[in-house]
Amino acid sequence: MAETFLFDIAERVLEKLVHLSVDEVRLAFNVKTDLKKLEDTMISIKAVLLDAERQQHQNEKLRLCMWKLRDIFYDAEDLIDDFKCETLCKQDAINHLNTNSSKVRFLASCSTCLPLSFSLRMAHKIKAINRRLGELATEWNSFDLRQCSDNRHVFRRETISFVDSSDVIGRDEDKEKIINMLRKPSKDRNVPVIPIVGLGGLGKTTLAQLVYNDDRVITLFPLKIWICVSEEFDLSRLLKLIIQSVNEKVKCDDLPLNALQAHLTSLLKDKKFLLVLDDVWNENQAKWVQLRNLLRSKDGLSQNKIIVTTRSLKVASIMSSIPPYEPKGLSLENCLTLFTKWAFNDGDERHYPNLIRIGQDIVKKCKGVPLAVRTLGSLLFQKTDESDWIYIRESEIWRLEQHENDILPVLKLSYNHLPSHLQRCLAFLSLYEKDEIYYSDKVIRLWMANGLLEHPKQNQEWEDVGKRYLNELLLRCLIQKERDFGLYFTFKMHDLVHDLVLDVSQKECKTVNSKTKTVDENVRHLLLCDEKSVEVLRVLEKLEKVQTVIVQTSSLRSKIFDKSLINLCVSNFKYLRALALRSPLRALPNSIGTLKHLRDLDLANCKGIQKLPSSFYKLRSLQSLNLAGSGLKQLPDSVQRLIELRHLVITIEAKHLKEIRAGCWTSLQYLELHACMELECLPEGMQYLKSLRTLVLIFCHKLVSLPRSLKFLTKLEHLQIVSCHQMNLKMEPQEEEDKDLQLSLKTLSLVNLPALTDLPRWLLQGSSSTLQQLQIMFCENLSVLPVWLLNLTSLHELEIVGCRNLSALPEGIDRLTNLRELTIDGCPQLSKRYREMGVKIGTKLLTSKTLSLSIRIEECGKILISYKSGAELWLEIFDV
Repeated sequence: MAETFLFDIAERVLEKLVHLSVDEVRLAFNVKTDLKKLEDTMISIKAVLLDAERQQHQNEKLRLCMWKLRDIFYDAEDLIDDFKCETLCKQDAINHLNTNSSKVRFLASCSTCLPLSFSLRMAHKIKAINRRLGELATEWNSFDLRQCSDNRHVFRRETISFVDSSDVIGRDEDKEKIINMLRKPSKDRNVPVIPIVGLGGLGKTTLAQLVYNDDRVITLFPLKIWICVSEEFDLSRLLKLIIQSVNEKVKCDDLPLNALQAHLTSLLKDKKFLLVLDDVWNENQAKWVQLRNLLRSKDGLSQNKIIVTTRSLKVASIMSSIPPYEPKGLSLENCLTLFTKWAFNDGDERHYPNLIRIGQDIVKKCKGVPLAVRTLGSLLFQKTDESDWIYIRESEIWRLEQHENDILPVLKLSYNHLPSHLQRCLAFLSLYEKDEIYYSDKVIRLWMANGLLEHPKQNQEWEDVGKRYLNELLLRCLIQKERDFGLYFTFKMHDLVHDLVLDVSQKECKTVNSKTKTVDENVRHLLLCDEKSVEVLRVLEKLEKVQTVIVQTSSLRSKIFDKSLINLCVSNFKYLRALALRSPLRALPNSIGTLKHLRDLDLANCKGIQKLPSSFYKLRSLQSLNLAGSGLKQLPDSVQRLIELRHLVITIEAKHLKEIRAGCWTSLQYLELHACMELECLPEGMQYLKSLRTLVLIFCHKLVSLPRSLKFLTKLEHLQIVSCHQMNLKMEPQEEEDKDLQLSLKTLSLVNLPALTDLPRWLLQGSSSTLQQLQIMFCENLSVLPVWLLNLTSLHELEIVGCRNLSALPEGIDRLTNLRELTIDGCPQLSKRYREMGVKIGTKLLTSKTLSLSIRIEECGKILISYKSGAELWLEIFDV
């Protein structure tokens, strides 16, 4: 069912009202009182929204009222953003005229005045919103909603320990692995915990049941206890359940905690037990430690074991120090076997080979998740009409009728457990097609553009908040990381989770293609798939409130379609926040400057664009601009007027970039020069980029060195230089003050730099206490790593790949006591030292302060040294 996301929208709007500066409020011609009234009304509504969210599914009138509120809140957000846009306009005017001191003084003296027309317009809009809220108040109050705490996620599932093993398909190997883990002796007084982690419906509980009922486990553990924990991790409740599971005759309902503890100790004394805690959601470590301590062995090492099933890697890390067991999805063959068991009575499938063929396509939709297979099989039980099977095959899973224990309701538990801000961010990911690869940095920028992130705390940036959100979704197994590239990572979403987010976001996000007939007028975010562009444009013409437009890359797209699309965006979508248009577009219309709310503009690979329109400077809200692969001759001055810009990627054909002026790009966090083939040097004025955290130079073949002004970029954390063929980085400090150079680099990547013969001491020495990752790849003329490399005391990862002339590592590498990962691959000059070096490095680092270490040395794809340490230490040396 579509979600309103009303609680999170209210939180974000109120947050913006709070952060609306005093000046911005004062500027708006006597509207402060009306804004305060709006804020008070929204606070009172938000106070009972949790109760409304609980009741809405049983009260259709309430649900419709909440949709009306959502639209009003969105309009309020647009209005607040109008204040920001007008303030940026004023600030830009001051900055642009900074050469004329008299004009600057005049503008500064008028800093508390905005145009009268704007102030009157804002006053009218605020009153209109307050009036709409007032008209809705009678209906809203009639629902008698109550203020309540945020316990909306509390729910209770019941599971039992029994399972008929003949009903379980494809989990024998998993069962054996868990049983082997149970047999391992303990090295701790704490009861060892084996976490089984995975997506809802993957079969974690079933796997635990199989293990629990295995004859070998029954022999190994005379006492077995099964507890379904579900949402509420209450110590008193859990102790009662454990006690009653051991001895059901004990009456403990009214006993205090101390008495419960005494009973438990008495019952478990001298008993070897296996405890299964099924369906754990608790992320409060203190609650777990309380229970763990009561289960701890009083004398010597514990012989007992605990199995935990959970959907959260965070829960697993809190409860156990060993890596979680993460069962994979079932094979296609096993899925088909399971599907057949649920779709047919025993043996009947032999009479319907045509249905089995359709069934093969149906189970592919389930992507190995047993509960999904069971759900679809159950829907077809005793149905032998081919049309019924074709309907299931052609339908999205989220559109099919489901019961409480079917796949989507079970997955919805994971969604319901998310905080409101994560629910909305997860739903936004429906704006991608199934099996598409997500890029973490792009997702974060789209979230930022649409105001989905909560305000950063002190010493944090918006991008840091976005990374935290993604990490939360990873820990909850709702997305899966594919590959880590350092500055960003790619991830995927299981098809069933994608079905879930399609369901909850259907009135927020929409994929539009030639089959789309209509789109709800209140939809905010669009993915355009343009098999037949005329039909797509016809649907869009009726929309006005769109905030995001992403055009899927396609070879079928025409220049006419792209021109028509961007003209439509400009004319219809006045509050557009994000536009991704990767296309053969030749030019942007001058009218694009009217999109004053636009924050993210992605024009990557728009090779036909050779210049930007004169109105481009009016996009003052722009936070991210991607011009990689464009045909720009030069970056115009207008781009420097974008004072909110945080992320900039550019490709130009010029030899020089224009000087960066003081006061420009003061918010810029990320700068990438991509395939600037003729560029000979970085622009003057780099020292003004005081907020810059990441600098990336890729395929700038004529770039030789970095400017000395980089020494002023004290917030620079990440520097990546890739395939800059003339780059040698030889720039030793010359001025006296350079000797105390204090940079803050955390990562440095030097890739495919044939002119590099030595590492840049001025960069690395300045970051000796902060650098954590150093990557050196395909630098063929680098022969020696300098001794001063050992001064990088914070270095965690050192990766050296394809440096064919590298002959030695510095002596005394054991001084790198924080080193966790050393990788050497494709460095043949080091081959003679491999055996001795691997053992020596490992031994020295282990006897120093290093707690865990991974060394991997390869040559031509063959592992020569593989060395790991941690909880267990192992070393393998392979013949060369």
